[in-house]
Amino acid sequence: MSISNDMNVAELLNLSTPMTMDQVNALRGALTGPQAGEVRQAYGELKKKIEAGGSSAASYGRAGITAYMLSRHEEADALLTHVSGDGIAAYFHAQSLTSLERHADAAAKFEEAGKSGYDQIDATLRQAGSLRAGGSVDEAEQMLRSVAANAASRAEYSFQMGCIWADRGDALTAVEYFERAVDMDPHHSRALFWLAAENSLRGNDEEAIRYYERSLSRPPYFVGALLNLGLLYEDRESYQAAAFCFQRIVDYDPTHEQAALYLKDIEATKDMHFDEDQARQEARMKQLLGRPVTDFELSVRSRNCLTAMDIQTLGDLTEISEQELLAGKNFGETSLLEIRELLAAHGLCIGMNLHKVHARDSYVDQSLTPEEQAALNRPIADLNLSVRSRKCMNRLAIQTIGQLISRTPDELLASRNFGVTSLNEIRLKLGEMNMKLRND
Repeated sequence: MSISNDMNVAELLNLSTPMTMDQVNALRGALTGPQAGEVRQAYGELKKKIEAGGSSAASYGRAGITAYMLSRHEEADALLTHVSGDGIAAYFHAQSLTSLERHADAAAKFEEAGKSGYDQIDATLRQAGSLRAGGSVDEAEQMLRSVAANAASRAEYSFQMGCIWADRGDALTAVEYFERAVDMDPHHSRALFWLAAENSLRGNDEEAIRYYERSLSRPPYFVGALLNLGLLYEDRESYQAAAFCFQRIVDYDPTHEQAALYLKDIEATKDMHFDEDQARQEARMKQLLGRPVTDFELSVRSRNCLTAMDIQTLGDLTEISEQELLAGKNFGETSLLEIRELLAAHGLCIGMNLHKVHARDSYVDQSLTPEEQAALNRPIADLNLSVRSRKCMNRLAIQTIGQLISRTPDELLASRNFGVTSLNEIRLKLGEMNMKLRND
């Protein structure tokens, strides 16, 4: 729905009555089309008028709801604070408070919205969501079940139940509820966001991108969705699309440092030389090293020995010495010769990548206490890195904190899509643990 021909955006925002849901939907439709620029301009003019003084509560309400649609949640909060007794204004005020992570305030405002004429069931569902986000999961579930008879057919009910299950660690059930919410409402942006995040977590980047794109089909646009989608685009080397996402974040919030830094990183990649032939060669080698030894014809003894030593791929054979192989039970010269011939047929040899193992394991220090060694053996996931940094760690096969601190900053920066932003993030995370990168 867009603004009708007999009323332009400025006229809509300057009406002297509280905003109706039809007008809210018309405003949302305008923001998804060519009138988006007019909305921003009209909002700016209305805001100046309000700042000049003497504006009515209706003007504050219309400006506040527009600010929410523009993802300017702090401005929306400041404007809508001046409105009372308006259920729709209270509802969107609560939405902005949710985005600002003021969950207790949001819950109270959703309750007020329901009492002031807004859809009571929807207000209750959203209130339960705020309670859950604030940590009161049991209370939130009880509230949801209290309206289940009237709310179970709504997409919002399925979404909120999915959040309950997600908070309790049952991802599979949560996904079922999120998918049900999207079936009921194909534009349910928050359910789409959760599905995107879940797919990204499981490495299903294609599906994640599809869900993120759908979650951004109508305003307000979630900054988290734009940021994650931009990172996924960047990882696929779709730099123009990634820059568009980061730029949109900066347009909404010029103070968003992370998006601004990612934009700078993309600008830097334009000056980087990319050797396509070398990339293809590295990809072929990676594929070869990843081939399981069971793909090749080996004697039963050799196969059993490799299984007992947990050697599963050709790459594993390039990261172990001949002495270590011979130390394996029942592994003799005949098996060693067989393995040599197998690797030589593919341009490889035993132990050729042994230096990489030594580099990765160089942090091991026999003088460390068990507690210190345990800290180094903690998984890299404990650092809670951003999506970009996490993907770079996977690409570099860095699985533990000890492996990470054995790398130098230059080694990390040499990885594709690993820029100064990611390096600074890792330095900060390690600093919190009183650790640092090699040579740092």
